[in-house]
Amino acid sequence: MPPRSNNYYTATLNHDTDFPVLQGTHSVDVAIIGGGFTGIATAVELAEKGLEVAVLDSHEIGWGASGRNGGQVTGSLSGDAAMRKQMRNHLGAEVDDFIWHLRWRGHQIIEQRVARYGIACDLRRGHLHAAMKPAHMNELRASLEEAQARGMGDAVTLLDRAAMRQHLDSPLYLGALKNTRNLHLHPLNLCVGEARAAQALGARVFENSEVVEIIHGPRPAVVTAQGRIEARQVMLAGDVHHRLERKQLKGKIFPAMGGIVTTRPLGDLARQLNPQNLAVYDCRFVLDYYRMTADGRLLFGGGANYSGKDSRDIAAELRPCIERTFPRLKGVDIEFQWSCAMGIVVNRIPQLGKLSDNVWYCQGYSGHGIATSHVMGEIMANALTGTLGQFDTFAACRHIKVPMGDVLGNPLLAVGMWYHGMREKLL
Repeated sequence: MPPRSNNYYTATLNHDTDFPVLQGTHSVDVAIIGGGFTGIATAVELAEKGLEVAVLDSHEIGWGASGRNGGQVTGSLSGDAAMRKQMRNHLGAEVDDFIWHLRWRGHQIIEQRVARYGIACDLRRGHLHAAMKPAHMNELRASLEEAQARGMGDAVTLLDRAAMRQHLDSPLYLGALKNTRNLHLHPLNLCVGEARAAQALGARVFENSEVVEIIHGPRPAVVTAQGRIEARQVMLAGDVHHRLERKQLKGKIFPAMGGIVTTRPLGDLARQLNPQNLAVYDCRFVLDYYRMTADGRLLFGGGANYSGKDSRDIAAELRPCIERTFPRLKGVDIEFQWSCAMGIVVNRIPQLGKLSDNVWYCQGYSGHGIATSHVMGEIMANALTGTLGQFDTFAACRHIKVPMGDVLGNPLLAVGMWYHGMREKLL
């Protein structure tokens, strides 16, 4: 299998993984396919409940998007409008409370887990949602009002242009919503740290163990080239990185390739550019996002490629964005560049469901995966142990399944993103 991506996170990984390859036949309560945040978070939840769990990944733990993303843990849900519309049928007047809880539950899980298991992942609080035009400021005022009405007013502040310049040495922004509940962190160290915690709780973790078949039935099983795990329940948590169960899942989720870079260490300049060490993303539909790393580099992402094909000179694409955001970084050395395959769902609602009586799946966070995956891990662990309320709410949502998804899905997604990009420029 391909090795880990040569990126900043891999270069600063606390403990490289050495979980074994699956060999022979094993028996557990739950077998989980996928060693990213969804699979690992669910495994921790189940192991804490006392269940025997096995996690299998085709690569190393955190090999995919869970170990390559921008590291921002925010209360944003890209599919919140679609969730509200569809879930109202199931939840009635409680739908708004349910969605608000979803926004912030992932933060609680992550902070509690980092503290409980002593996971070193550069966890920090503080975030700016930045406005680039007056319409964006109107959106942020509405977000501020909602947060205040929900009792979260002490965590959010609306900054004007002058206040913004005290937080970022950038000419780009009219203002921002500052949020001290949002987090940023080193995602690969978090994912690997959680896997080690799950193992310490008794979970069995297997790397470089590609599942080639899921056997359905009263006692399902997963099969690899060298082994087999029999289980009472199986959960598929592979997002866009597997080719399993295509009859039911094909055409439901598509890869978008995000690009990320890190600069050389900036020394004192890092504190001058971002004195409060805040993570940032802007209000555009196709946005830039960035933060300072623990060793003082600018980590900067954006410019998602919706063709589904990895390509390109990411540093060349993002350098103009960096220099426009921070003119003092003109010509700065870029030491790492890499891509991140995000699982995009057409209506942006995470997809939870069952493939048969004892085989479940969970996928599709559309670029908001760190917090959301931990919430879904909790929901899936509850469902696998008999508490189905929140799972049923998501499973009842209707999703668009694109015909000939492997051929048409990404071109249609690219057209949609072009439309939104043009609309944003014109309005």
